[in-house]
Amino acid sequence: MAVAAFPSVVLDCPDASALATFYSAVLGWTVSVNEGWADIRPDDGNNCISFQQVENYRAPEWPGQSLPQQMHLDLMVRDLDAAEAAVLELGARKSEVQPGTTFRVFLDPAGHPFCLCAE
Repeated sequence: MAVAAFPSVVLDCPDASALATFYSAVLGWTVSVNEGWADIRPDDGNNCISFQQVENYRAPEWPGQSLPQQMHLDLMVRDLDAAEAAVLELGARKSEVQPGTTFRVFLDPAGHPFCLCAE
């Protein structure tokens, strides 16, 4: 028997609204903002990514481990080049370290690593 209907991932960040807006634009999901907290969901509402505003937030260092990434999002895309252009336009930064050929590593506006992966 399942305990929960679906998991939610929560990312710590310096500005919950700003980071939710970034990922909302990347995924095409709807943003809901409360003080210090934001959620994004697809139209069917069956998934959720949440953003928790944290005082004195320190971004992870990737690929270094002095401030480990702890978790990251892999986003499946049909066209890596088109997806890369889109996330860069939205405010992502491409990592200098690119360890693979079927995925690309980026940093979101709060410094979390995330990957665009070829389907």
